[in-house]
Amino acid sequence: MGKQDADFEEELNMDVDDDVDDDLDLEVDDDSPGDGRLQSTSKRVRMIFSVMASPNRIDILRILNSKGPLTYSELKSLAGFKSKKESGKFAYHLRKLLRQSLVALNKSERRYTITNLGKLVLSLARQIEERSIIESGKMYVRTSHDSIEEFNSDKIIQSLVREGSLPLELSQKITEEVENRIYKFQTTYLTGSLIREMVNNVLLEHGHEEYRNKLARLGMPVFEVQEMFTNVENIRNGVEDVLFTSGKNTLAEYLLTNSLPKDIADSHLSGELHISNLGLWSLIPDTIFLNLKDLIDDGIELKGKCPGVTRVSAPKTLDDLSKLLPMIFNLVSKESSQEVVIDDLTTVLGKFSKNTSDIEKMLVDVFTMSSTSISLDKSPTVLSFRIPLLTDKKLINTIFSAYNTFVNLTPSPKIGLIVDYEKGKVADHSEILAQTVSLGGNITFSKGMCSTNAIRNSNKTSEPSIKLGSLTINLPRLALESSKDETYFRARLVLLMKPAITAMATRKKDVSDLIRRGVNPILAEKTQFMQKSNSSLVLNFVGLKEAIHKILGHKEDKEGKEILNKVLQTAVDIAHKKGQEIGIDVSIAMVDSDELTRFVTLDSEKYGKNSIMDVLDGNLYSQGLELNSGELDKLTSKSEIISDYNKISKILDGGLLVKLPFEAKTKDADIKKVLEKASSLISSFKPIKIKN
Repeated sequence: MGKQDADFEEELNMDVDDDVDDDLDLEVDDDSPGDGRLQSTSKRVRMIFSVMASPNRIDILRILNSKGPLTYSELKSLAGFKSKKESGKFAYHLRKLLRQSLVALNKSERRYTITNLGKLVLSLARQIEERSIIESGKMYVRTSHDSIEEFNSDKIIQSLVREGSLPLELSQKITEEVENRIYKFQTTYLTGSLIREMVNNVLLEHGHEEYRNKLARLGMPVFEVQEMFTNVENIRNGVEDVLFTSGKNTLAEYLLTNSLPKDIADSHLSGELHISNLGLWSLIPDTIFLNLKDLIDDGIELKGKCPGVTRVSAPKTLDDLSKLLPMIFNLVSKESSQEVVIDDLTTVLGKFSKNTSDIEKMLVDVFTMSSTSISLDKSPTVLSFRIPLLTDKKLINTIFSAYNTFVNLTPSPKIGLIVDYEKGKVADHSEILAQTVSLGGNITFSKGMCSTNAIRNSNKTSEPSIKLGSLTINLPRLALESSKDETYFRARLVLLMKPAITAMATRKKDVSDLIRRGVNPILAEKTQFMQKSNSSLVLNFVGLKEAIHKILGHKEDKEGKEILNKVLQTAVDIAHKKGQEIGIDVSIAMVDSDELTRFVTLDSEKYGKNSIMDVLDGNLYSQGLELNSGELDKLTSKSEIISDYNKISKILDGGLLVKLPFEAKTKDADIKKVLEKASSLISSFKPIKIKN
């Protein structure tokens, strides 16, 4: 805390010269006849009106209403009292607001907030201002910040210069034309959005499309909002879905029209690549790897953010831990768009209790409460736990048992497990893990740290790290545009990768900046990974086999597989080279992506539905690789398919998702055998129970 904050009480109590008082103090006895209580009430109302008479105090209320809890120095600076000699004047105004209960001080956090009475005063001031404009009979504008103002063409000029960066002379010319059109309407009512539409139309008519894009209003058409409320069967997470969908649509539009480089935006819209979670692209990371001990060491401390969240100290007992974990998990789940991977669960649990029955009961409760976390997208953020098979077997089975209980109660669990068998044996736990698969648990097996979607974490330390992905390249589209020329295909891939990596590097800067500024409070408080360079970029590929074997026409023989690996190696080499140029680790992955139907639809529209259906084994392009669980018992580590998969896995440094599907009727005993066999052949796989 700075000296200015430390001395705030002294400043609030200091005497102030009379010339500071720019309003009428009505601190006199009420001599009017009547009930004493009415006199007191009347005096209190007059005192509040006297407080409202100062523009400085109204400004302080507006700042607190829009910015939330602020420290003394923050509030003073935002209110415009920046010089030292103005400290007394600011303290005087703040004291007035405190005395009339328009502002309150949270003494534990040393932050000021506006009270409900203060909000009422602000609302009243706004209503008086709006009504005075209406009564004047002049033309007025309903603005986007909930107020009515007299129409003033100078504000259009100011907006054009400030928001659109137009030259002053051009701004005046455009404004004059817009003003002439407005007065032709001869209407009393105008809206800010209508004026902006007219400005943008005039800009387009004069050929200024770039300026128009900067000034465009972002949002959803009325029809789409109505559809959202009408088709409520698509709303799965209550009001959250409505709010997040409308907000994300606005941010997605901003990303595509103003933030992304035009060539990347065009590539996304045309279907050459796909950006998942457009509305979250510049806000939060995709996959985060965190250590549980680091998360709970200091309890919940959010540096003034999320004031409605209870501050909980570091846990000392298992009961303390059971209360803290769901809160931490729910908070951190909001700071990632795809997955949060938690490490060291077994170590932490072992320190708090040796009673496995207590641990199991606690974990079921933690999983259950954590499942209520807000879903930022239709595909919810997964909260997963890495369980290395090298510690206390009894404790590990306890965790698996608790997870199975949770999964049995949850139709579509967004909590997952990563079973790390790098230094342990799957066979030691295969029976209970077969039950997990049979119940539909979200579980991935891997040698080393990865996400449930097989995104690798190459960081060997316990330091937190993040992966920025969400960008998938449509390999079949590139192959279709390469005239069956494999060399040209690789050249097109390189030409697309380079600007894509540059765009992702810009994203890293944006996300890093927001984290440092506390938009993601858990990450800002618990980690320093942005400063420690523990963040990396991941490009995802889909449709590799269709591109190489079906479209470019290379057979699935030795030569064709060599070309496939050559394509991947070229991509990895380019990613590493580009990463070195910009100082960021860049890797290539083949994992699941959302909205693959979009690729197939766009390609079908461009090249004909029949030509696309001819290259598909199912309805979508392939994601990652897939093994036939029914044939696995016949394979060895030297089998051709296993050798091919391991070779691809070695090339792809970002991760390779190998899916292992089971029919719905498969028995647990058969699943158990397949899990044991798969773990002896490949380094990572994801069993999936196909639902009826």
